[in-house]
Amino acid sequence: MKLNAANLQQLPASVGQPGYERGDIRQGIVHVGVGGFHRAHQAVYTDLLLKQGKARDWGICGVGLRAEDKGMRDALASQDYLYTMVELGDSDDTEIKVIGAIQDFILAPEQPEQLLARLTDPDTRIVSLTITEGGYCVDDSTGEFNAGLPQIQYDLAHPDSPRTIFGYLAKALRQRRDQGITPFTIMSCDNLPHNGEVTRKAVITFTRLLDAELADWINSNVAFPNAMVDRITPMTSAEHRQQLQDKTGVEDAWPVVCEPFIQWVLEDTFCNGRPQWEEVGVQFTQDVTPYEHMKLKLLNGSHLALTYLGFVQGYQFVHEAMQDPLIEKFVRDFMDIDVTPQLAPVPGINLSEYKQTLIDRFSNRAICDQLERTCSDGSAKFPKYIMLTVNQLLQDGQPLDRVALIIASWAWYLKGVNERGETYRIPDPRADFMQQQVEDDATLTQRFLGVEDIFGKAPLASAEFVAAFERALNSLRDKGVQATLRDYVA
Repeated sequence: MKLNAANLQQLPASVGQPGYERGDIRQGIVHVGVGGFHRAHQAVYTDLLLKQGKARDWGICGVGLRAEDKGMRDALASQDYLYTMVELGDSDDTEIKVIGAIQDFILAPEQPEQLLARLTDPDTRIVSLTITEGGYCVDDSTGEFNAGLPQIQYDLAHPDSPRTIFGYLAKALRQRRDQGITPFTIMSCDNLPHNGEVTRKAVITFTRLLDAELADWINSNVAFPNAMVDRITPMTSAEHRQQLQDKTGVEDAWPVVCEPFIQWVLEDTFCNGRPQWEEVGVQFTQDVTPYEHMKLKLLNGSHLALTYLGFVQGYQFVHEAMQDPLIEKFVRDFMDIDVTPQLAPVPGINLSEYKQTLIDRFSNRAICDQLERTCSDGSAKFPKYIMLTVNQLLQDGQPLDRVALIIASWAWYLKGVNERGETYRIPDPRADFMQQQVEDDATLTQRFLGVEDIFGKAPLASAEFVAAFERALNSLRDKGVQATLRDYVA
């Protein structure tokens, strides 16, 4: 049975339905970057409110800025923007439900005027973003917006026909200001330290290069709340689609698969209203920083601690890597010894319980989270998820062996061949550049650690860190992952 609005009533009882009339919902949120995470996170919270008969002014209009987003647009459009969410836990219980919060999808390369009209519509009061860590065009070594990127230079030269999110936001906010329309909140849902502040700096820096007066107006009138978001959402595979059809008879062009765990901590800073997300589990706070550090350092940092060590051994999934007792012990040691002493108290969180929850989530066999996914975009992830910990360890004079091994495992992964002799692609926009840094073993340390926009200056300037990195890399090269891990967890 094809998933669409006409067939909703014929779905099996095991499949949850929206249960609300979708036709008169107004689109109050424009979301840029409709991937698995948004559909398993923000859209789900909004769907829960709609089921309570609330948030009917807060339907979601999805946006794709890239030509590659056409596949998602076409898949959702073919089924009235409905999709199936499958929650997979380690038990036999699987929750399957249809989500109806997304009302439309605009593909910017084909529909630029339609996107601008939606952004300038007074109904649009929040623009939310999942544009990946690298999508904010920030140089991680300086924290500054990189205006020299080709796509940014294009938008600066062609402000009336933008291609990037920054160009569209500047153009839409100028029109709203000129027409006396209250601006929208710009809300990042990406895994970035202080993601709201990063977004503010990027938007205002870009706009100031076009119109200083508009940039000042945005700075004074637009809200950029910080947020911590969390839910493991693997890439949807052909097997996921087939399993859904076999289990329920539902044919969904692009279902989303996720773990049962979900969390969203959000600063209550909005300039034009917001949904009552606190009624469906969102935690509002005045300062997201302790939650953010906890999540980025423990969850995201630990993902990097296990992912390359697992992948180069030939494991395919996160849970397979976690079944390796040496990897599990290494991850626990990293959490307990390296990260936990750096964390401030987190209101309402027991860190021991939180860390065990992470181990359980990583070990979830049902979710089948692909190591290829967690390996992706290392050049954007390391500055945000590992270097915070590394720099603090350097500052405090603490042991560096584990963090050096995590970084060395990425360098070893960039060689492109696993321990079984199999080659693989490197899913990273900077893959070619980073692979060039690790080609020559004689110069690898200087060239690799010398990429300042990823590692900063401190690691290469530290004789202790350089020595720890070279010990780890040489061990991986000479002895392999298992023997190396035995030494490190002994």
